[in-house]
Amino acid sequence: MFSRISEIIKWIGSHFFGMLFLLIVLMVIWPSSDGLAGKANLAEIKLDGIIMNSDNVIKEIEEARDNKKIQGVLFTINSPGGAVAPSIDISYAIKELAAKKPVLAYSGDVMASGGYYSAIYATKIISNPGSMVGSIGVIMEGADIQPLLDKIGIKTQIVKQGTYKEIGTMTRKWTEQERSELETLTRDTYELFVKDVAIARKLDPANKANYADAHVYSASRAKNVGLVDMIGTKQQAKKELIKMAKVKEPIWSEKDKVDKFFDRVSSEASSKISSYLFGLKATM
Repeated sequence: MFSRISEIIKWIGSHFFGMLFLLIVLMVIWPSSDGLAGKANLAEIKLDGIIMNSDNVIKEIEEARDNKKIQGVLFTINSPGGAVAPSIDISYAIKELAAKKPVLAYSGDVMASGGYYSAIYATKIISNPGSMVGSIGVIMEGADIQPLLDKIGIKTQIVKQGTYKEIGTMTRKWTEQERSELETLTRDTYELFVKDVAIARKLDPANKANYADAHVYSASRAKNVGLVDMIGTKQQAKKELIKMAKVKEPIWSEKDKVDKFFDRVSSEASSKISSYLFGLKATM
């Protein structure tokens, strides 16, 4: 684990000055707009990497929701999941958006856990044939570094009020009472996850073992169990959204080029971190 973190830091450090230089060039040379923003009738919103904060994505969703000229939204997802609350925030924001205009969620390389949660309320979900989908589950983990502390001669001292105030500590093995409390917490969150998936995708909660239980599915299996509606490429997803939105002359909204640069840097960094922390990834 420590070696992976070290490699992440090394990667960020080795690319920092190059990214900074490119950013300066972009800000000086590129114009801020291509003039199509006011004419656009379709928009694409991207969710890339580990979900730790939902603010930027929520902002884009709300702008698309309130823009009367935007007739449909392509919600492109390439995420292994992340924190619970931001994933739910995005999911419910998509639900509000889909109530006003068609939203097509497209699964790129991976749409798992919180990444899938974010997509469930879209009008339709299309998965790339090579995508990995699902992982409907909840996990909570922590290290027990007590053997290391004992070896180097360090002892912790704690003053606390409340039985569970020290729950999840790294300085000793968890008690059975603490573990039981954490299992209850993850169970509650898991049941909420399954409930929302069942409602959004019109699935039977009693059959959750067929589509949930943290299974990671290929695109075809995900379709078979009801997690996605279609299998296709991104180009096919765009064509499908055009039909759904009933747009005769599609004009896609374009981000400011500097914003695109930041998105690309963020995506590459997130993908790099994801490859270290989430080993499940197909390559070809």
